[in-house]
Amino acid sequence: MRKGLILLLLLFTLIQQGQNYDLHWLKEMNNGNNTGLDQGMKGVSFSVYPVMPVTCISIWAHGHFSNNKELKSEAYKSALSIGLALGLTTGLKYAINRTRPYTEFPNEIIQREETGPYSFPSGHTTGAFSTATALSLTYKKWYVSVPAYLYAGMMGYSRMRLGVHYPSDVLGGAIIGIGSGILIWQIDKKIKKKKEKKISAAVE
Repeated sequence: MRKGLILLLLLFTLIQQGQNYDLHWLKEMNNGNNTGLDQGMKGVSFSVYPVMPVTCISIWAHGHFSNNKELKSEAYKSALSIGLALGLTTGLKYAINRTRPYTEFPNEIIQREETGPYSFPSGHTTGAFSTATALSLTYKKWYVSVPAYLYAGMMGYSRMRLGVHYPSDVLGGAIIGIGSGILIWQIDKKIKKKKEKKISAAVE
């Protein structure tokens, strides 16, 4: 956890130094009018709200109906990792107070969605990547992981296309989303190992 926070602080320091590059890449993705694309990206952005809980419920239901206790446990870990990721993102938004790109550069960035005042990191991207990571760690199948991460990547693009996040905001959200999932699974693995050692010691 500490390493992850240090990485995010280093990322934000680089952001401050490389603002011109951040803005340049954002302009490339944000400029130009395309009604169909923009409506699609609004749909993608909104979809993360139902996708997060539906993913956790679906994993739990899969475990319940297949009588698989391990899968039900994975569902709880998924919910915990997504909650942790979103909590960290919210805290960082208010701690860092980075203004939205359309506020900072109103003549260069087109705002296509109403949002809150703070930009770093991207909460939508965090949610999408934490969900993709939870699915990948649960099922460990490429045909689950690839679509999940493609969706998460599309989520990040949508936030930039809509003009509400810099590329670095999206990168920060992806790091938090992936890192939270890995952290929860690692903690669970350590807890299980301790329990196994206790059981082995009791048997001996």
